[in-house]
Amino acid sequence: MLLKSMSASQYRSLRSIRMELDDVNVFIGANGVGKTNLYRALQLVQAAVQGNFAFEIAAEGGMAQTLWAGPRRKHEAARVAFAAEVEDETTGMSFEYRIAAGLRPPIDAAGFVFEPQVKEETLSVDTGRGPVVVMERKGPGIFVRDERGRMRAFGEKALVSETAISLLAHEASAPEVGAFCRFVSQWRFFHGFRTDADSPLRRPCLAVTSPLLDEDGGNLAAVFATVAVNRGEMPEIDAIVAEALDGAALVVQEPEGEAFLRLSLPEFPHRVFDAREFSDGQLRFLALTAALMSYRLPPLVALNEPEASLHPSMLDPLADLIAQASLRSQIWVVTHSEILAEALVKRCGIEARRVIRRDGATWIEGMRLTGTFDDGDDG
Repeated sequence: MLLKSMSASQYRSLRSIRMELDDVNVFIGANGVGKTNLYRALQLVQAAVQGNFAFEIAAEGGMAQTLWAGPRRKHEAARVAFAAEVEDETTGMSFEYRIAAGLRPPIDAAGFVFEPQVKEETLSVDTGRGPVVVMERKGPGIFVRDERGRMRAFGEKALVSETAISLLAHEASAPEVGAFCRFVSQWRFFHGFRTDADSPLRRPCLAVTSPLLDEDGGNLAAVFATVAVNRGEMPEIDAIVAEALDGAALVVQEPEGEAFLRLSLPEFPHRVFDAREFSDGQLRFLALTAALMSYRLPPLVALNEPEASLHPSMLDPLADLIAQASLRSQIWVVTHSEILAEALVKRCGIEARRVIRRDGATWIEGMRLTGTFDDGDDG
């Protein structure tokens, strides 16, 4: 399955934007143009699926801080809206999920003042004959299409800040909802990694087989150990680490109670260094390596400013990592770095999308209102 398009409106700097997506998507732009808001919009779709939508909005400061701050049209409701379209390339079936949330009306006593109140929510499925709504929310009521094609009320009502899709994610009576939720829940978002002394990256982790890197990188050592133990060797990882870290080599042993991350440096052949001694750049690059070359990759990997704290000499190896990962996963990269963007263009054969401000709102240079682009193949 592949994320084919996304849209967002009235969310921070996103006045109203929709764009079609490719296997590799690279967004570049200056500070303050809204690149991270595009990234966050996707995270909020996942948060809705996982039941964390209200929490994530609250963590941003609540609805009052999240809503588009610019002018609205007359009678236009103050609400954020997000949508994602997913296609199963094997069956040709597509799914489209939409959610809109706003503030509590003054006369409504339900919910907290600045938490998001879900106003609309739908999931539609298209098998080639046109989209059919299979899940719909109306106020607290949730309706699901049954096997006879009729919309039936779900037995449980939603609180104003709950998402209907999260309540239905594991219901046997809603298999299409479950399929969409399983796909979206597997996305991974890596918004930088902590490198301070107490960072999870610097600590040993439990010796548990780890096919995917956690978003905070807390199972970093176990991810490398999982690759080494299950594949017997990891030549691609070793080659990229050596190129990026001046000949350094990962020292990976089969863990017992805990997994440890260590490096051997060519200038100190008789000593092995543990993660507490790594530089910030070394540690961050190793975390990105684990995110992009783990034993199993998620269907979508999103990286927000992965170049942060990296020496310029590490950007070509990072581009190699991303290009290799793109053979197994859909990729989303937000970056300030022209060097990294150009390297990805060359390696992946794609166009980097330049994020700009247009009339005060975030926009993508060369994008039509339909979400397609002005280059030759509309990609």
